[in-house]
Amino acid sequence: MKVVQFKEYGGPEVLKLIELDLPNIGETEVLIKIKAIGVNYADTARREGAYVVPTPLPFIPGLEIAGEIVGMGEKVKGVKKGDRVMALIESGGYADYAIVKANQLIPIPDGVAFEHAVAIPVQGLSAYHILKTMGRLKEGETVLIHAAAGGVGVLAVQLAKIFGAGRIIATASTPEKLELAKEMGADDLVNYTEEGWENKVREITGGKGVDVALEMVGGDVFHKTVNCLAPFGRLVIYGVASGNMPKFYPSKLMKRNQSIIGFFLSQIMKEPDLYLSSLKELISFVEQGKIKTTIGGTYPLEEVAHVHQILQSRKTKGKIILIP
Repeated sequence: MKVVQFKEYGGPEVLKLIELDLPNIGETEVLIKIKAIGVNYADTARREGAYVVPTPLPFIPGLEIAGEIVGMGEKVKGVKKGDRVMALIESGGYADYAIVKANQLIPIPDGVAFEHAVAIPVQGLSAYHILKTMGRLKEGETVLIHAAAGGVGVLAVQLAKIFGAGRIIATASTPEKLELAKEMGADDLVNYTEEGWENKVREITGGKGVDVALEMVGGDVFHKTVNCLAPFGRLVIYGVASGNMPKFYPSKLMKRNQSIIGFFLSQIMKEPDLYLSSLKELISFVEQGKIKTTIGGTYPLEEVAHVHQILQSRKTKGKIILIP
């Protein structure tokens, strides 16, 4: 089978397409012929040796896969060959086949294409649990969503609406990206590359600030976002895309009873009942048309280095997909 592997940390050029033997199928596992692969910033961080947890070498990146079951272990129940499924895995997704534990599979409804299904697990689960589990969003509250045209952002805007947010403030870096956020359901638009964007957020809220904020940039954006929080406001951090790790004094939060909360999807994956139920709910939202996935482009597996380059250029909108 074909896989993309790296044996050293570095730029996109360390990604190599190689041939490996098909792995053996365990008695509780299935073999999936992959039809679509989700590309994530976690993959680029793995490649650079800068991920939250250590990355062993050699390594095959890839967290999200969608495809068809073509083989299964003797103790597997509840699924059959030919079933359309998706899965969130620790690694190994950049390939044309993958072995997955049967209890990790989520069926793909007939009306949902592989590309749209694979756009859901990482960004969908992140947006869902950042808003609901960590941010504890309540009906009528105001939400600030940074990078609202990105993979997490476009889903967070839609989910915030479903969860009853009273006002959704979306930020992005270009008019085109802000327009996409508006199409997804954002109420107010702010360009965070403009000086004083945080003042505009406070003006929109009448000086109160926002109840929940989603932040993944770091640096000055983090500090300015803290200054946008309302009393009892919650800021959920799920990345440091700028690479600038901010320094912060927690005692600053005491005056207005505010919270800063960290989110890491791998912890959700350790709670199968939690992540499987929410993933099923998310794919049902897609099937019902309640949320739309935005595909920023599909590329053959052989163009993986180019795909990493364009993802890290931050010029993409929506989800980038690899096709074996």
